[in-house]
Amino acid sequence: MACLLLSSCIKDEAPNAEADITSTALEGNLLIREPVITNNEVRFYVNGWNDVTHLSPRFTLTDGATIEPESGTERDFTQPQTYTVTSQDGQWKKTYTVSFVSDDVATEYHFENIKWYEYKSSWDKDAEPKKYYHIFYDQTLDGKDMEWGSGNAGYLITASDAPADTYPTSQAEDGYRGKCAKLTTVSTGALGAFMEAPIAAGNLFTGTFEINIGNMAKSTHFGLPFRKMPKELVGYYKYKAGEKFTDAKNKEVKDRKDDFALYAVLYEVTDAVPYLDGTNSLTSGNIILLAQLDERKETDEWTRFSVPFRSVEGRTVDAGKLAAGKYNLAIILSSSKDGATFSGAVGSTLWVDELQLFYE
Repeated sequence: MACLLLSSCIKDEAPNAEADITSTALEGNLLIREPVITNNEVRFYVNGWNDVTHLSPRFTLTDGATIEPESGTERDFTQPQTYTVTSQDGQWKKTYTVSFVSDDVATEYHFENIKWYEYKSSWDKDAEPKKYYHIFYDQTLDGKDMEWGSGNAGYLITASDAPADTYPTSQAEDGYRGKCAKLTTVSTGALGAFMEAPIAAGNLFTGTFEINIGNMAKSTHFGLPFRKMPKELVGYYKYKAGEKFTDAKNKEVKDRKDDFALYAVLYEVTDAVPYLDGTNSLTSGNIILLAQLDERKETDEWTRFSVPFRSVEGRTVDAGKLAAGKYNLAIILSSSKDGATFSGAVGSTLWVDELQLFYE
């Protein structure tokens, strides 16, 4: 073993096979918050009056990778632009769409549209990409796609070969109209139990999911820019609680019944609080307005709800900050309301359809 280790240290390190954008920067003061980088997209958030015709974003890549066009190239971003990242070993390429977003989030949610999370094997470059799970998206007023976040990427670690319709968050038939979103609390198996995350609640939210192994509750980055005053969230749901409620150590909690979560918050974005997560989505002092469904029940029939946005502890929206894009809106749905602490009942299922956000 010692000889093998010594040999591996002496050999030249193999070229890196990763082709990722890891961070980005832009000169000036155009951005209203930190850029968002996903598996194949970079989004810069700006106000609608900013000139985006001559911008030169810079990108940091995985070791040895290159990007085309070159980092710092001036381009016209009135339409999204594509960049191709090539790994150090030259074998792998990844295409990123880079856009400057000035419109607010979509405000009507029908759950008819899905994309697939796909992954192409790094061992077989001729293999077709494998499809894993559903990604919901809706369109903003200017026709851009707004992808919903979910925790499916975390579940992928523990059950990569599971069919898409058995992931915590998936599309289902028989919605209130057409198709709907189905959120289900599932077991994460032996690996999840070892990590003291024995369940994964189905969740859906405006924002992004970035895995934080040290604290999985912080993997959910809730909220997207919103420059209007939200008034009410309406829609339809069905819900069935699972049979056995368990805690983060997978111990049954007697006489405890699972419950779901359905709420939305408008909060101020600051350097200290760039987004909310599973640890503070209802408790942060930056939350200005809250709309929460309090009268929740088990029902196998589509049930309409309507929840108004109300001030939290007397806080008020600053019109100047609102116009400047200093607030985020987060809509958060979960099949187990305590899922962020990995407490809930396997089998709990929340179906949601035809949501609409009213604003002024």
